[in-house]
Amino acid sequence: MKDHAVFIQTNHKQIVGALVAEYALKRNSQHSDSFEVHIMDMRNYPFFARHEGELYLRDGVKRPWLNDDLQSFTPTRFLPPELMGYQGRAVVIDPDIFAIADVWELLTRDMQGKSIMCRRRHLTKGVVDRCFASSVMLLDCAKLTHWKVEQAFEEMFEFKRDYMPWICLKMEDRDSIGLFEPEWNDFDKLTPNTRMLHVTRRRTQPWKAGLPIDWRPAERFRLFPPVAWLMRARRHLFGEYGLLGNYKEHPDRNQTNLFFGLLKECIDQGIVTEDMLREEMRQNHVRHDAFEVLERTPDLAPPGNPPLNLSAA
Repeated sequence: MKDHAVFIQTNHKQIVGALVAEYALKRNSQHSDSFEVHIMDMRNYPFFARHEGELYLRDGVKRPWLNDDLQSFTPTRFLPPELMGYQGRAVVIDPDIFAIADVWELLTRDMQGKSIMCRRRHLTKGVVDRCFASSVMLLDCAKLTHWKVEQAFEEMFEFKRDYMPWICLKMEDRDSIGLFEPEWNDFDKLTPNTRMLHVTRRRTQPWKAGLPIDWRPAERFRLFPPVAWLMRARRHLFGEYGLLGNYKEHPDRNQTNLFFGLLKECIDQGIVTEDMLREEMRQNHVRHDAFEVLERTPDLAPPGNPPLNLSAA
């Protein structure tokens, strides 16, 4: 393995997003031969399957672990140091994050002695809970030898470790965490300054519009606890996804055009086949009108240029 690598987390529901994310990283880098890209599919790590349906601790609430949940892959974001043999540099991203700029700039930046670089979460999670966004992290793997993912995962089911502080990096030494520019993890915002777009509002992910929602909302709201009581009652009465409705169109057409423009190039290059896309549509992982959206999506500008004319948007 090379000294620099990017790791993409995924599960069976987000595999198309992960393949598009992998393609975007290589497409938009002038140094694509200098780093590797690896997709971490949680199905390849047996410790996930062993705990199907068991209770774990999430933000102080005991909930059943469901491998079929849209975001069941998230603990894999702590795997790269182990996979790198605790050497070199790694960037880890979610499967709904798409590189606009050259990720080599991030992989090779001065970390100023920090073990981890990321940005803060926004809204309540960032301001009140002081949560870091571990959805994009730059990692100095040699400084993260304490990351033992399977052991940490097991601790959630022993109620010794809470998922939310783990994911928010609250269990790390604060002095070991540095901040990079928010544009490297731009939350649902695509501007000329965006380095990597994160389509983080799950309800409006462009490839999901019209499908029934298959992710579980939070059940703890510190600013208004009655909302949490209602959400728990909903789950107990109607099931994990009951009354949650359907995914909506993304309000920013540019972000839809970016994803489907990248997907169109993936199909042209055989990275995603039409048969695979039809199967993902059949399983409700990709919107049922994906081929119609592809037909009306304009081609992206060639690599080395801004993919979309955002100034005219």
